[in-house]
Amino acid sequence: MHNATTQLDPPWLAMLRCPVTRSPLRQVGDELVSEVGGLRYPIEAGIAILLADRAKLPAGCASMEDFLRQFADKGQP
Repeated sequence: MHNATTQLDPPWLAMLRCPVTRSPLRQVGDELVSEVGGLRYPIEAGIAILLADRAKLPAGCASMEDFLRQFADKGQP
């Protein structure tokens, strides 16, 4: 079975924010990546799964607590 990447609608994507850092997201393949910190959220069947417990941590972060210490306040104006 072929798994094609689903491109999200650009105006809709522009409205989405990371639920942890509140920073904008960009699509990279089948994931949305937070501009602040690099948390990666899956896109499944064309639906963005923006749940913190489903996010993949960036390199150098062993836990969500570690991530929060480094990045939680960086995406807010």
